[in-house]
Amino acid sequence: MSAIVVSPLSRIAEMAVRHKSREMITLIAKEQAFHRPAVISADRHLTLQMNDITFKGTDKLIAPDEAHVQQVIDFARGWDQSAPLLVHCWMGVSRSPAAAIIAVLAVQPQQDDATLAARLRAVSPYSTPNSRIIEIGDRLLGRGGALIAAIKTIGRGADTDGNVPFVLPLSDTL
Repeated sequence: MSAIVVSPLSRIAEMAVRHKSREMITLIAKEQAFHRPAVISADRHLTLQMNDITFKGTDKLIAPDEAHVQQVIDFARGWDQSAPLLVHCWMGVSRSPAAAIIAVLAVQPQQDDATLAARLRAVSPYSTPNSRIIEIGDRLLGRGGALIAAIKTIGRGADTDGNVPFVLPLSDTL
């Protein structure tokens, strides 16, 4: 079963090894330093510099934009799915769950948005996907507002310390 592993930065090496991931998407602030786990192929590691904000941004804060989300879509479509894709941000709560949802729909566009959002909530009671990433993804993937509505339906996740990685299966078989 193919899946997407969502992790906080602090646990990416552990999650990459545990789940045998070879590909990774990083969504992190420009000034945030980190090391790519050795098991992740350098040529299959996408790093996107952005802050976890939902507004346009400022001179110091970089908002997620259409180019970022298109890169997530393109990267996901190039994922061979033979091993789980690792997606991470600082806490693993907002940017990376949003990117994971976009990645699922990039490779399996036939999925129902509401069912996918419910599956996210089932595997992660803490996720609150970044609404800006979701809105852009909805538009780029031609979801017609269904993804935005589905994510709004699951609402804000429970409070967390940001140390709760999870696995989002690509299919409905939990």
